[in-house]
Amino acid sequence: MKVTKLNIPDILLIEPQVFGDERGFFFESLNHRRFEQAIGKQVSFVQDNHSRSAKGVLRGLHYQIRQPQAKLVRVVSGEVFDVAVDLRRSSPTFGQWSGDILSAENKKQLWIPEGFAHGFLVLSESADFLYKTTDYYAAEHERCVRWDDSSLGIAWPLAGPPILSRKDLVGAPLAEAEVFG
Repeated sequence: MKVTKLNIPDILLIEPQVFGDERGFFFESLNHRRFEQAIGKQVSFVQDNHSRSAKGVLRGLHYQIRQPQAKLVRVVSGEVFDVAVDLRRSSPTFGQWSGDILSAENKKQLWIPEGFAHGFLVLSESADFLYKTTDYYAAEHERCVRWDDSSLGIAWPLAGPPILSRKDLVGAPLAEAEVFG
C-alpha cells in the first residue's frame, strides 16, 4: 500500500496495491499490522458503518466531542469528495481542511484521526460509503460544523445546491463550535 500525507500531515491518503486482470481484481482493504505501521500507532476498530447517498447529498461536517472517533473511510460504489477539518485548537493546522476524491474505481481510503470533523459530497448518481471507527456512535456527543462556513473555505465541487439533512442545515460555524483542546 502507498501512504501519502496530505496538507494536514495527520490525514493520510491510503492507496492499496490492486491485483487485476480480465477476471476482476483483488486488494487488501485492511491489513491491520501494515495499517498500524503506516499511521505509527495502535488502533482498534469497534464499529463498521455503511451509508448510501444520492448524487448531490452532502453529509457533514460531523464529529463527536466526547468519545471522539478516528475513521478509516472508503467508497465501494460511486464517487465522493471527502473532507476532514482539523478541530484541535492546539494544532498548527486548526481550522484547515484536507480532502480528496474517493471512488470505487480509485479504491483510495482516508485515515482521519480523532479531533477532526468529517464530511463528504456525492459526485456520482449514488455512492456506497464505508467507514471503520475507533469508538462507538454516541448521539449525545455528536456535533456538526457548517459545511459552508466561509472561514473554512472548503472548495466543494458543487454543481448546484447540496441536499442536506436538518442536522447539517443548522451546523455551527467554526467560531461558535465546540472544539478539541
